[in-house]
Amino acid sequence: MRDPLSKTIVTIQPSGIRKFFDIVSEMKDAISLGVGEPDFDTPWHIRDEAIYSLEKGRTFYTSNSGLKELREEIGSYMKRRYDVSYEPEGEIMITVGGSEAIDIAMRAMLDPGDEVLIPQPSYVSYEPCCLLANGKPVIIELQAEHEFRLTPQQLEAAITPRTKLLVLPFPNNPTGAVMERKDLEAVAEIVEKYDLYVLSDEIYAELTYLDEYVSIASLPGMRERTVLINGFSKSYAMTGWRLGYACGPKLIIKQMLKIHQYAIMCAPTTSQYAAIDALRNGDEDVRRMREEYNTRRKYLMRRFKEMGLPCFEPFGAFYMFPCIKEFGMTSEEFAQKLLDAQKVAVVPGTAFGACGEGFLRISYAYSLDDLRLALDRIEAFIRELRA
Repeated sequence: MRDPLSKTIVTIQPSGIRKFFDIVSEMKDAISLGVGEPDFDTPWHIRDEAIYSLEKGRTFYTSNSGLKELREEIGSYMKRRYDVSYEPEGEIMITVGGSEAIDIAMRAMLDPGDEVLIPQPSYVSYEPCCLLANGKPVIIELQAEHEFRLTPQQLEAAITPRTKLLVLPFPNNPTGAVMERKDLEAVAEIVEKYDLYVLSDEIYAELTYLDEYVSIASLPGMRERTVLINGFSKSYAMTGWRLGYACGPKLIIKQMLKIHQYAIMCAPTTSQYAAIDALRNGDEDVRRMREEYNTRRKYLMRRFKEMGLPCFEPFGAFYMFPCIKEFGMTSEEFAQKLLDAQKVAVVPGTAFGACGEGFLRISYAYSLDDLRLALDRIEAFIRELRA
């Protein structure tokens, strides 16, 4: 029989994050620090609005681009929070999570052979989405000594005549790294110099622990070069609602919408009504959750310091990326041995790119009680290795 499978999809590896989740789900008394998902329930007023929308029979398709009322709220939110303006009609579209937005943005922008610069370690979807869009991923290996920020020197060195798109994955999953204004200004200068476009994944924008968060789209000359991706999963604890959005130039959003139209139709209607309430009434919920994450972040930094486990201080998302190179094991070996010995699951850094070797992703989207127990077990494991 003829091979029914696409050669491209066969070459793409499954996500490296899932392996340890599957094991820990069947292991009694195991603790997982691997899930990139808020441990908070979706705030009640958001759930209540979704229930009300169902009771009112609002169960039909929305427009392909999403409820106009939601797009208007997103436009207001982007202006008041990040000082960047988008028109609800033509410059904002609602997607099934931020992941769909990443996928269709690349498919709308790339021709075969176009190069996409992907800083790593980073979210697992960028490289596969590039390949599925017939682009060519070019990996930029971020360095711990630069706090896993993209430097202008690294960026310029990776550019060729075929480079079209830069993925800007900050605040970063898995490292927690952020890009401050001065960092983004240096990147923006190079983007303009070489006539590039930016896919800015800002899904963790609300979960930053510095005084100021800056979107690259707000910098002079960058709005027309940037497709900004965001959503409700992380900031509003709405992962299962599957709702994201993309903001960008009309000519790009128009083509993204065409793909969305044929592949998806529209994002879930109930989720869209819930999201309207999240944007209108959820600022205090976001602040409360961010403060709790920050308490946990500081706790983990203190514990890693006491253990003598090197870890730069992350200022975004809800992840730590400690270095385990001293133990002479691969990240996968360390994670497996930790799971076997102490029943604690973490994610090997290599799940986020080869340059993640020697590191682990540890999520602090868990209660302090769970974190204390898990860190006690990790400390005992490390003590045994050093003995």
